Amino acid sequence: MRVSVVGAGLGGLALAQGLRGAGIEAEVFERDPGLGARFQGYRLVLDPVGFQAVRDCLPTRWHPLLDEIVMPASAEQLVLDPQLNEIGRLGAARTGIVVDRQVLRHLLLTGLTVHTDAALTGYDRSADGTVRARFARRDPAAADLLATADLLVGADGVGSAVRGVLSPGTTPTDTGVRFVIGRTPLTDAFAGLSRAYGSKVTGGGVSLLLGAMRFRTPPQQAAERLAPEVTLPDLGDYVRWAMILPPDGSVDGSVGGSVGGSVGDRSAQDAVLSRMDGWHPELRALVEQADPDNSTLLSIRVVHPGERWAPGPVTLLGDAVHATSPTGGNGANTALRDADLLRRRLIEVADGRRELRDAVDDYERQMFGYGAEAVRSSLERLPAFAPGAKLS
Repeated sequence: MRVSVVGAGLGGLALAQGLRGAGIEAEVFERDPGLGARFQGYRLVLDPVGFQAVRDCLPTRWHPLLDEIVMPASAEQLVLDPQLNEIGRLGAARTGIVVDRQVLRHLLLTGLTVHTDAALTGYDRSADGTVRARFARRDPAAADLLATADLLVGADGVGSAVRGVLSPGTTPTDTGVRFVIGRTPLTDAFAGLSRAYGSKVTGGGVSLLLGAMRFRTPPQQAAERLAPEVTLPDLGDYVRWAMILPPDGSVDGSVGGSVGGSVGDRSAQDAVLSRMDGWHPELRALVEQADPDNSTLLSIRVVHPGERWAPGPVTLLGDAVHATSPTGGNGANTALRDADLLRRRLIEVADGRRELRDAVDDYERQMFGYGAEAVRSSLERLPAFAPGAKLS
């Protein structure tokens, strides 16, 4: 059995890694010109289901390395004012496993066949039940790609090209909310911010969210000691911060432009500082000392799972079918759950215990159910951070 995975995000890579471990041929096609073309190194929290899913997709020999590069998550989830005084609580303390996305992505990439500069332009279903996908290349000297597989999996994000063909009526909804995200090295200078990690700082119509990433062992050193065949980034502890802006996208009194690394004439970093006049000096210093190349403005768009399509040799995974608001903290978890569920169903096919169509149908039936709930619950939490957001 051959599987073509479109998209080299966490969900698609976890699926390909899990299939590889089961002896099933899987290739990944990524539209970016290179695997490092975009920075993907922010901290995220995996719940028990998401962490177990990624663990099950990885070879058991890498489990000690995985355990060494994560940390437990536990935060009070306070609401603080710009001077770091407690003014409320968000709810029960959140627990789980904290992992750096870039580090996890490098681990998941190890040993996989990944074709970069491969943008899906369409696919055709053949009489023998297989599907042939077509990929265009940006490089004029490179020939376009054709890939024939028993199953094509669209794991290509909110703007999924696979979804555009398979389910054209399923389209993203822009909530109107924008946020700037950045990363700052965690030094002793920010010791006074420890109670703010995992909490929300609110003032002046914006919310600032902070999260610390601390490694038991620096990832590169951990890989060298526990799994020499794996190459991980040379990365130290840091603070991930994100400022959620009003639903009209306004920054320093003007309407924010297109999604990207700047807002009007300001950098994303300066746009955040413009909303922090009079804030605690350590909070301002955190943003001032961030890496400007890794500070960017993003939109919050969601994808509600639409009508079920007829089961066949094409399916979707992760944000391509159920993109959530980051305020729910469940986007990566749900994509990894998809990957593990689909992996298990395809292993049943490879073992002769199930037909492919039935396996894909069972995967989609379950995924549509918990995926829709993930989107709903993430939107339910959004107004606490951005009143007036579009929720449907």
